[in-house]
Amino acid sequence: MQKARASRVVEILDRNGIRKTSIRQDVLSVFLENEDIALSNHELEGKLQESDRVTLYRTLKTFEKKGIIHQAIDGSGVNKYAMCHADCSEHEHLDNHAHFHCENCGKTLCLEEIHTPKVNVPAGYKVDASYMVIQGTCKDCL
Repeated sequence: MQKARASRVVEILDRNGIRKTSIRQDVLSVFLENEDIALSNHELEGKLQESDRVTLYRTLKTFEKKGIIHQAIDGSGVNKYAMCHADCSEHEHLDNHAHFHCENCGKTLCLEEIHTPKVNVPAGYKVDASYMVIQGTCKDCL
């Protein structure tokens, strides 16, 4: 792990009151390495030296709860996660942006400059989340 990334990992874990275990540091380092790309559990397992699925799952859920990562819904049916906006917290996620899913390579990327529109639903409904997925071919596959 690069020195700058290692210190950023420690800073993020400290800021969120999360214990600095080796798996948490390794997982966060992988996310920082792939900052704009959403990663599945399987992809994370492939990038980590040692991990068991239960610990990885718990780490992802902890990071999501604390506002470090968010789910990237891309229509593939696979749970994917990406780094949250720096201002996200345990109490407020600010990641209301589109995700681009490449139909060629399967990569899912955050498009933070494209915001998910606010949807006015009829009376009696409450929106908890909305997702915008754009599918096509990424710039690497063109």
